[in-house]
Amino acid sequence: MTIRVMLVDDQALLRTGFRMVLTAQQDMEVAAEASDGAEALAVLRETPVDVVLMDVRMPNVDGVEATRRICEGGEGGPGKPKVLILTTFDLDEYAFSALKAGASGFMLKDVPPGDLLAAIRAVHSGDAVVAPSTTRRLIDRFSSVLPATASEPVAKELRRLTEREREVLTLIAQGLSNGEIAAQLVLSEATVKTHVGRILAKLELRDRVQAVVLAYETGLVRAGG
Repeated sequence: MTIRVMLVDDQALLRTGFRMVLTAQQDMEVAAEASDGAEALAVLRETPVDVVLMDVRMPNVDGVEATRRICEGGEGGPGKPKVLILTTFDLDEYAFSALKAGASGFMLKDVPPGDLLAAIRAVHSGDAVVAPSTTRRLIDRFSSVLPATASEPVAKELRRLTEREREVLTLIAQGLSNGEIAAQLVLSEATVKTHVGRILAKLELRDRVQAVVLAYETGLVRAGG
């Protein structure tokens, strides 16, 4: 299966570089390009795309708003595409908002080609691509926009979970991988994977990224704590 990718960035040189990398792959093609979010949304109405590589800071409609519209299903035509955010991280203050808007993950713009290709394939298959250590750094970076305390001992969303599932969710939000969670809770990695799947299903979340965001928003985990 060929993965149809759209490049959205206001810097033509960056799009050219990404295009060269992607078109060299047998399982990928650059189906479309756009220089800002508004153009991307217009193109997506007419062009089927599997994965959108989305810059954040762009004129007119920025990457956060474009991501929100795509992930809500209001734009993008049939087969709503997955969105992978491209960010400079240290300079970009919108990455957290983009993840909340529904992006399946984010990568640095200077990502090695192999990592970028792996991320596109992972997103296309339904996985998130924010590594646990990167998740931890991202949450620390944007802790000022997260609540300092929970409004109640157990937020109503989390009441759907068992005590063990809340424990696993807490460790996910702290940046632990499935293997690290298994070691800490003395469980098999397969069991942890099952818990993660149930957590996502019960909370109606798409992936680990949304699980991390929810854990902080509900106060289950606090930034810096």
